Amino acid sequence: MRNTRNSNEMRHPLQRFLVLGAVCLAALVMPLSFTGPAVAMPAIAKALGGSPIALNWITNAFMLAFGSCLMAAGALADSYGRKRLFIVGVAAFALSSLALAWAPDILWLDLLRALQGVAGAAAFSGGVATLAQEFDGHARTRAFSLLGTTFGVGLAFGPVLAGALVESFGWRSVFLGVAALAALALAAGLRCIRESRDPGASGLDWPGAISFTAALSLFTYGVLRIPESGWNSLPTLLLLGSSLLLLGAFAVIEKRVRRPMLDLSLLRYPRFVGVQFLAAAPAYSYVVLLVLLPMRFIGIEGCSAMQAGQMMMALSAPMLALPFIAGVLTRWISAGVICGAGLLICAAGLLWLAQVAPGQARPSLLLPMLTIGFGISLPWGLMDGLAVSVVPKERAGMATGIFSTTRVAGEGVALAIVAAILAALVQARLHGLLASAPPRMAEAAQRLAMGDMPQALQLLPQASQALLVQSYGDAFHILLYILAGITLLSAAMVFGFLSQPHVPAAGRIDALNTDEAEAA
Repeated sequence: MRNTRNSNEMRHPLQRFLVLGAVCLAALVMPLSFTGPAVAMPAIAKALGGSPIALNWITNAFMLAFGSCLMAAGALADSYGRKRLFIVGVAAFALSSLALAWAPDILWLDLLRALQGVAGAAAFSGGVATLAQEFDGHARTRAFSLLGTTFGVGLAFGPVLAGALVESFGWRSVFLGVAALAALALAAGLRCIRESRDPGASGLDWPGAISFTAALSLFTYGVLRIPESGWNSLPTLLLLGSSLLLLGAFAVIEKRVRRPMLDLSLLRYPRFVGVQFLAAAPAYSYVVLLVLLPMRFIGIEGCSAMQAGQMMMALSAPMLALPFIAGVLTRWISAGVICGAGLLICAAGLLWLAQVAPGQARPSLLLPMLTIGFGISLPWGLMDGLAVSVVPKERAGMATGIFSTTRVAGEGVALAIVAAILAALVQARLHGLLASAPPRMAEAAQRLAMGDMPQALQLLPQASQALLVQSYGDAFHILLYILAGITLLSAAMVFGFLSQPHVPAAGRIDALNTDEAEAA
């Protein structure tokens, strides 16, 4: 099928609105699939058991599969049709969510979460690339801002909904609810979306896709092993070293194929690089808190799942309106300035939250959490629009894939890294407070970092609950300072790179690539 601008302009505005509604409905299930299992994790651990690594994979399997498949999904959307990939992805997402509701053990749960992530990547890439074709200019900015607001709805109400479902019907109902919403998105997409593709696309770069996915998987698994095995253990070093080798192989492959998933020549242009820094920034300033805070509230501070979900609304409630408002503000203020300012506000909120120790009055948590949510909401609705603005329109699928891969894969890696840092900080604090180090100190620190207080007390019978809470609180305090520092650095990068000139047009990039090939 042809994909022309004129055909888009002739389309009735109501039809475009229905397309936007279908994509937003599909996008709504993504944050629900992320925040819901985080709230349900204590109930899942109680029902199915599992080691700390296996329980971490409930979140990481989804994020890793989602992030590592986005670039491949973007290329498939351009080659084989955006509607086709969207429909296949949403259908597979609904089916995998149904299967998760009947997972018999932790291994099946982790495997099905990975399958759900692959399906989510297909649905997201096909849907976002469709929006890039349906809308232009300010209309596109507003459409992506509404998409960001939809994510905000899922993030704001996902923990509350998950908490209510867990308390009323059990943790399996969380996945049944996601399956129902995905089925609605499937019906809407079948009816409203029309097919489009990139006429110049040449299929999927399979060697690049395989090497990238393998590199990301090995790196994440290696990081997850660090709290248990240490930085210097041979398996950990082999995993991390192999991931670096595969990443190098991926870079070599992408330079040699004719239509790579990642056009490495774009890395020469500051605005493109700035967008990638912007994509990774929310992982450390916001996303990791969506997992860590429910575990803290439930496991350390003794809240119910419903209470934890209600408290999490303070973090995500600004997402309900601010992404759309930020899109409107781009008429007077550059997107780069808005995004950088939002990250600065986020860093201030993280520093504020660091001052609130476990056990303090719950209202004292709300204002710093609102500050973080306010800050991250400003760039949240602008990021996807910026991503597709730095490449030619015909490569929208590639741009979506690169940006979303940086964002989601970065979130998966950030979760693994931050979990390892928190466990290491807890272990160091326990060493300082206990007279002697028991043999299972590392496992106890991991359990405590995940909010599993009963298991940590069982592993450390000589420690009181008050001492464990103090150790956790001190470690969490230091971790928030680290996250604030990373967020400040990200803001500086965004201010610097997004103030640079735009990426050249497709013809100039193609000419540059041709000149380089002839010179070689």
